[in-house]
Amino acid sequence: MSLTASEIGKKWLQSAQVRPTRQRICLAELLVGDGQDRHVTAESLFASVSEHGGSVSLATVYNTLRAFCDAGLMQEIAVEGHTSYFDTRMDEHPHYYWEDRGVLTDAPKDAVAFARVPTIPDGCEISRIDVVIRLREKN
Repeated sequence: MSLTASEIGKKWLQSAQVRPTRQRICLAELLVGDGQDRHVTAESLFASVSEHGGSVSLATVYNTLRAFCDAGLMQEIAVEGHTSYFDTRMDEHPHYYWEDRGVLTDAPKDAVAFARVPTIPDGCEISRIDVVIRLREKN
């Protein structure tokens, strides 16, 4: 028997010990309910909630995405300085940012290799390296 989107969303929240409120379950269903990885902005997720007949404020969407990131369920990818995308895929991997469409997608994991990383200050460690490859259509 396969799980419903709601059950998948609840299990996702439980995996990080996130309290399953009505709003969180609604957002989790849209983010992971079909088993696909997602790259969303708060605004695109808010629009998706409305399209599916749900009712969650934009402020709640922002707060919930931050809570999901803090719980280790998602990662935030900053693009354009003022736009953040939230990614449900948690392994380290590069991204393509399609400038003409304003869309973030996964790039092949082996698309980027570092010969070395810069020397970091004493007492610090690298927590994560984000790689965003910006693309646009040729003229």
